[in-house]
Amino acid sequence: MSSPKALRQPVALRALSGSFLAFWCLLAAFPIVWIAVMSVKVPLDAFAANPFDVILGPLTKAQGRGLTGLDIAVLLLGLWLAVRVAMRILPGLAARYSPPGYRVLGWIVVILGYGIALFLLGFVVLPPVLGAINAALGLDPLIGLTTQHYQAVWVENAFWKNFVNSAIVTTGVVTISLTVGTLAGYGLARSGSNLAFWLLIAALVFRALPHSVLVAGYLPVFIHSAEILRPILGENAPTLYGQPLAVIVVLVSINQPFTIWMLRSFFQSIPAELDEAARVDGCTHFQAFRRVIMPVMWPGVITTGLFSFLLAYNDFLVTSLLLDQSDMTMVPAIAGYFNRETTMTDQVEAIAAAVSITAPLFLLVMVFQRQIVSGLTAGAVKG
Repeated sequence: MSSPKALRQPVALRALSGSFLAFWCLLAAFPIVWIAVMSVKVPLDAFAANPFDVILGPLTKAQGRGLTGLDIAVLLLGLWLAVRVAMRILPGLAARYSPPGYRVLGWIVVILGYGIALFLLGFVVLPPVLGAINAALGLDPLIGLTTQHYQAVWVENAFWKNFVNSAIVTTGVVTISLTVGTLAGYGLARSGSNLAFWLLIAALVFRALPHSVLVAGYLPVFIHSAEILRPILGENAPTLYGQPLAVIVVLVSINQPFTIWMLRSFFQSIPAELDEAARVDGCTHFQAFRRVIMPVMWPGVITTGLFSFLLAYNDFLVTSLLLDQSDMTMVPAIAGYFNRETTMTDQVEAIAAAVSITAPLFLLVMVFQRQIVSGLTAGAVKG
């Protein structure tokens, strides 16, 4: 269906806006693509002055490590299929097979299962199969590629421990933020008192505080937590400093005002008549909230949860100040590669680690892209 003539943009304006959008996409995607290319090259290729040497990797290829034309074709086909499955099939599987009332758990299982399947297929099954086919056909590498830096990061440097720490922190932050945020946002959205307005203003003020202020305020409490908790827990009272729980507390304090504001906007876009109809049918306030409002609110909850996830996943200041080296999350751990006397190999390993932590973000956006768009649209309607 063609748009009305009055709404059509001039050709020059469309060309200008399209060119600007294409330039912005190229500018935003370039660093991610470039470090991904660098991470699979030997150090001399990764930091070569000639950009074509970085892309083609002649020294990497000379060591017998690379991709043949068949490998490249299978890789591109696999990426296309992975994106299609993540965007078209996984949301339907999660919605269809999640137990009633446990949709979040269903999403978590689907995402973890899909990530594990991609890892096994891409790094365990396909490499030996393609290697055997290439040897049988006598195909030579066209582009140099090596996974030695990823193996060094995840196996030799035990980066998987940092991944586990990041998973603990992000899971705790998202769970607490959404649990408190949905209840508080619903209550404030349905409250007509002036107290709700001033509570939201106070939350906004606390959200505007620098993160270092909250860290400095909590730090003495965490350091002396064993003495504070000893009258309650006895001699087994823990010291919270250096533990992921301390980071979760601070990040929830930082994130909670934003979560409440955002979820309140989503709740305000839902007509109050739904609550009234549920109450007429015999539901209590909480039953109306859980059985009627929350199923409508899932796009908003997923969108808000994604922002909470990004805050905890990408945090550097709080985690680097409150965690020991052994309990460090991924982002400050990557920075640790540059805090010692680094070699070119260390730097490429740091790049490989940085590329690794972007994979979950792409997977989340691909899987939840419909809910995110729907949630952002719903939150912009009213609030």
